[in-house]
Amino acid sequence: MKIQLATTVATLCASAALLPAGAAAQSSQGWQFDASLYLYLPSAGGQTRFGDAGSGNEAVVDTAKLLDSLNATFMGSFEARRGVWGGFTDIVYIEFDASKSGNRGLTIGGVPLPADASASTDYNLKGTAWTVAGLYRVVPDRFSPVDVFAGARLLDFKQTFSWQLSGNVGAFPLPGRGGTREATVHNVDAIVGVKGRFALGADKKWFVPYYLDVGTGNSDLTWQVTAGLGYSLPWLDVVGSWRYLDYHMKSGRPFERLYFNGPAVAAVFRW
Repeated sequence: MKIQLATTVATLCASAALLPAGAAAQSSQGWQFDASLYLYLPSAGGQTRFGDAGSGNEAVVDTAKLLDSLNATFMGSFEARRGVWGGFTDIVYIEFDASKSGNRGLTIGGVPLPADASASTDYNLKGTAWTVAGLYRVVPDRFSPVDVFAGARLLDFKQTFSWQLSGNVGAFPLPGRGGTREATVHNVDAIVGVKGRFALGADKKWFVPYYLDVGTGNSDLTWQVTAGLGYSLPWLDVVGSWRYLDYHMKSGRPFERLYFNGPAVAAVFRW
């Protein structure tokens, strides 16, 4: 999977670079700016290890089985470009809360919960994913541009988890039957990718936006993909899209995997 993703992005970047850049045609252009505000409604999932392995009170949590309440989210981006060169930044803030009784989406001390045991849990996940990159416009078509880019993404998240076991809990040592734990991740990864849009129809008002990146660094692998449908007005684009962001952490980290997946609606202002 990792090799396929890296190969896909590299192939797209290489293929796009062979297309006519048209740099001379745009060299005299002034600065152009895009600012986007999004309503993002993701679900989240992954696996997190709270506590020390072998301690008897280590809790391994399947995040997707816990999260059902999105408390807050913010997503915005800004791009500046002059001619074929430019840069962009994108930031996503997400916060989830979940309280459940009868939960079974965890293991304690490496032991799954028996059929006649369950847990009452409180869980909070919050943090930020922030991307910064420089870009080069390899296809400077007004309606169907293609950009390749390279940069970095910061992932800064914290999870807080509390649990209390009930039912047949004899298999678990006393410290593992309840507790509160925290896990944090602060990763910086280098990324490369491609983004752009395909214009549709004779009047070019409708378009399909797309974005793909892949990277590594503090993470074993991170990748992100977005695609959707948009409509252009004279100074504004309205875009509906689907966004998926995935992190696979290096071994020994509390966060083993974390992903966000869901729809977004954006207003993109141009000037």
